[in-house]
Amino acid sequence: MTVGILLGKFLPGISESIESMQFKGINIPIAIGLIVMMYPPLAKVDYRTLPAVLKDKKLLSLSLILNWIVGPFFMFFLAAYFLGDRPELMTGVVLIGLARCIAMVLVWNDIADGDRTYGAALVALNSLFQVFTFSFYAYFFLSILPTWLGMDGIAIDVPFALVASNVAIYLGIPFLLGIGGRALLIRVKGGHWYTTSYLPRIGPLTLTSLLFTIVVMFSLQGGRILDQTSDVLLVSIPLLIYFFLMWVASYFMGVKLGIDKPRNRAVAFTATGNNFELAIAVSIGVFGLHSSEAFVGVIGPLIEVPALLLLVQLSRRLA
Repeated sequence: MTVGILLGKFLPGISESIESMQFKGINIPIAIGLIVMMYPPLAKVDYRTLPAVLKDKKLLSLSLILNWIVGPFFMFFLAAYFLGDRPELMTGVVLIGLARCIAMVLVWNDIADGDRTYGAALVALNSLFQVFTFSFYAYFFLSILPTWLGMDGIAIDVPFALVASNVAIYLGIPFLLGIGGRALLIRVKGGHWYTTSYLPRIGPLTLTSLLFTIVVMFSLQGGRILDQTSDVLLVSIPLLIYFFLMWVASYFMGVKLGIDKPRNRAVAFTATGNNFELAIAVSIGVFGLHSSEAFVGVIGPLIEVPALLLLVQLSRRLA
């Protein structure tokens, strides 16, 4: 993050070059970094066990309630309480809360030794909900709910195609690579080679791509982050509270329900992480590339990355 911010501040030509590498609103370097980052965790999943995962109604119900009821409302009220006098920052934070995580959560779950199969299943389920509900959620939480509370609503229209394409790129491609690559390589080389030789070789790609993606993302807004430190601090307050309280509540609700630790970690990290790629894409598409809302989307991972890494360590200590 520091390297990216310094590059953006002192070598703006680099960030301008990266920013120009776009295709239909998708930043190509970031997309490549995220797809490569997600491939190893998805390559490790035994997809033959997915039907059994989807029959676990208790775990799926907990995950859906946390992701689509508790999380969005919790983030909205935190944003309204701390940023009610800065509607542009509040809007950016609310959009982060509405965009449920379908990408980087696989990395946190993998590092924390969470159940990969359950993690992949929950991410896939979230992606379906995201495609069909995000536009309605954005309208409700930004146009309707604020007026019920005596606040000014924001007229917002999030195209269905924008959400669907975002999910297809950041989740569809890695899933196809994970499922198709696994089936093909096991058929050609055998399961033993795939498990003992191939997976260890591609494992480092996750963290390498994660670091690459973070550097690229923060280089795009490096100068602005340093120039608007006060806004970064303002936005960090509700986000930090959200990440830590959401994870702790999710984890101990799972403990209360008797969910084993690997699956419980998958539920907790899925409920806590957010899809900053979608939040940024929506903010840029609706409010503009240099809007405060898009800026908040970039601040999101600045707070999320260290917060989730700390929660990974907490998860390990609770093992």
